Amino acid sequence: MKIQDSRNEILKEASALRWELGSNLHDLLTEALYTDAARLAERAVTSDSHNKNFDLDRTIDRVVTSRWLGFPVMMILMTIVFWVTISGANVPSSLLSKLLIDSVYPLLKEVSNQIGLVWWLDGLVIDGIYLAMAWVISVMLPPMAIFFPLFTLLEDFGYLPRVAFNLDQWFKKTGAHGKQALTMAMGYGCNAAGVVATRIIDSPRERLIAIITNNFSLCNGRWPTQILIATIFIGNLVPSIFAGLVSAMAVIGIVIFGVACTFLVSWGLSRTLLKGEASIFSLELPPYRPPRVLQTIYTSLIDRTLIVLWRAVIFAIPAGATIWLISNISFGDFSLAEHAIRGLNPFGILVGLNGVILLAYIIAIPANEIVIPTVLMLTVLSIGLSDVGHGAGVMFELDSVSATASVLKSGGWTLLTGLNLMIFSLLHNPCSTALYTIWKETKSVKWTAISAFLPIVMGFLVCFFITKIFFWSGGF
Repeated sequence: MKIQDSRNEILKEASALRWELGSNLHDLLTEALYTDAARLAERAVTSDSHNKNFDLDRTIDRVVTSRWLGFPVMMILMTIVFWVTISGANVPSSLLSKLLIDSVYPLLKEVSNQIGLVWWLDGLVIDGIYLAMAWVISVMLPPMAIFFPLFTLLEDFGYLPRVAFNLDQWFKKTGAHGKQALTMAMGYGCNAAGVVATRIIDSPRERLIAIITNNFSLCNGRWPTQILIATIFIGNLVPSIFAGLVSAMAVIGIVIFGVACTFLVSWGLSRTLLKGEASIFSLELPPYRPPRVLQTIYTSLIDRTLIVLWRAVIFAIPAGATIWLISNISFGDFSLAEHAIRGLNPFGILVGLNGVILLAYIIAIPANEIVIPTVLMLTVLSIGLSDVGHGAGVMFELDSVSATASVLKSGGWTLLTGLNLMIFSLLHNPCSTALYTIWKETKSVKWTAISAFLPIVMGFLVCFFITKIFFWSGGF
């Protein structure tokens, strides 16, 4: 009996102790919640006692994160960045081209002749390797040197977190991460840099989605192709006074289509190969602050521009050698390039392209910057235009848009070819620099292969359907 009474007494004391501990824990949790709520309210609620800087931040945020104004402001700012990048890069790109191609290239050829360098070594090293590197540097360096500092200034100012805030809901609906908006924007400068930027995403699944879809952002190496082809084939459809506007709208349309592809593929991957729910993350909107201009320029040029450019130049070396070799090594009556063009033509025509475009994109995998010079050289080679260009395997560009249009149309190009090339320029495999970066970031052959083949399959399918619609409608 005494043992039973002692047991009951112990149970009562234990129950009282549990209640006391639970009550204290409840009080502690409640106090912590109220403390956090007070801290958040202090930061979120404005009053007359707050300083002017905080009021200014809140005023700006009411505009840039507004449901109705946030997206238009974002589009305007991004358009300004792209316009400044493209327009601002024209002059330095032209100067670099005159220096490296119009001045240094003839000088190298003259030195080669004076020392009696054997013809094939002269062609391989100067016409092939050097010209490929010169094109990459002259086309790639100025846009990156402008875009990356501008992008970093927006980041330093505090605007880019607002972009992620605006797009977070859209990416969540696709099963992706809101921070993918930032990596997607970085991809417009360089896809390799955009892939590296995915490190800000903590979830491995969502980071992979961001890596695979970054190729749908038009990098600076693809802008020249888009602008040139839109000017030749789209702008010419309207009176000259509206040609520039219509061409620009066509390029913006490709950009928007790329964003749609990003959402679509992100949605598909999150429900197939990379199943899972979108993670919840806390996005703190930092206060606006004056950008550190000098530090930003230095960091952008060293950490992003020069490193990415160096990789592109290294990968351009085998591309230049390949272009010259296949154009100058003959098998029977035709060069290897001509054989390849003839072999690729049937499939190219099926998808609304041609063998020249397909071969150009195969050998220009190292750098998108050399696509147009390669296309022109291969077109001249395949149709036998002896008065244009500088010989087999020597990449070139023409001084005017009309001269370029004349060469392309002589090669059988039509509106359909131009439209499909703009689509294919968006939807094709990443360049070798981006693929190498993907492999370094994922350490996976599987995901690198998926990143390479998924967009190119999409590109062929979209071009095929556009071609079918073109012929079903009797042309448009």
